[in-house]
Amino acid sequence: MNEQNALGVIEELVGAAGDDAAVVGETVISTDMLHETTDFPDGTTRYTAGWRSVGASLSDIAAMGATPTAAVAVYGAPSFEESSLTAFLKGASDVCTLVGAEYVGGDLDGHDEFTVATTAIGTSRQPIYRSGASVGETVCVTGTFGRSAAALELFDADPELANELFQFDPRTSAGGAIAPHAGAMMDSSDGLARSLHQLAAASNCGIAVQREHIPIDDRVQAVATGPEVVTEYGLHFGEDFELVFTTDSVEVVQATCDVPVTPIGRVTDDDTVTIDGVALKNRGFTH
Repeated sequence: MNEQNALGVIEELVGAAGDDAAVVGETVISTDMLHETTDFPDGTTRYTAGWRSVGASLSDIAAMGATPTAAVAVYGAPSFEESSLTAFLKGASDVCTLVGAEYVGGDLDGHDEFTVATTAIGTSRQPIYRSGASVGETVCVTGTFGRSAAALELFDADPELANELFQFDPRTSAGGAIAPHAGAMMDSSDGLARSLHQLAAASNCGIAVQREHIPIDDRVQAVATGPEVVTEYGLHFGEDFELVFTTDSVEVVQATCDVPVTPIGRVTDDDTVTIDGVALKNRGFTH
């Protein structure tokens, strides 16, 4: 059973599952697990690991249009070294401070590889789900895509820049600005292509996007060996943690967001996800 099939089983058995975060009253909760093997390439500093792992859960809070309040993490490693632990906690605290939340602790555990489990908490009176897209709405994204793929290519040649690229800004402010005008929203942690498929499935609709409108990060052009690689990094690599959403108020959203917002397509009345009129493969990041 692959990850996507496993998630399908969970959604069948847990009625509240299926979105970026769970909603209990006005509390929004998300949890993530990251491993050294799959998530932290050689050269990733413990500071970056703290920032990125907690940031991943904060990104889920952003995807619901919620206001983040706090985060915790479980730090598992073969051994505990003060310098590594301190750097991790600094990264975790700094990303929380960036979005106006507080890092409030967690747990320690011995583990055969460096592993982090994080939980972020936020609040929202009207959270935005993946299931609210309407035919005719515009599909938009924040920021640029391929940033993490570019970082992976740079860890050997320029680890300082690679770590910087891995320290993404969770789009919590943008999520709050988008929420009043969004039909559906999610983050792009599994890749833009897969996110479009997930949003379309949740909303029982189709999506048609145009390749030329997808904002590819400038750093991708510098490391990619050709246009096919650019497409792979921008659409399928994942781990960019941008917001993908639908709206009928594009100009209002663009005027109120603190990051660039780009329209890339439209919600359609069928059940297909296409790019330039051709079926877009449902492929992305796999844990």
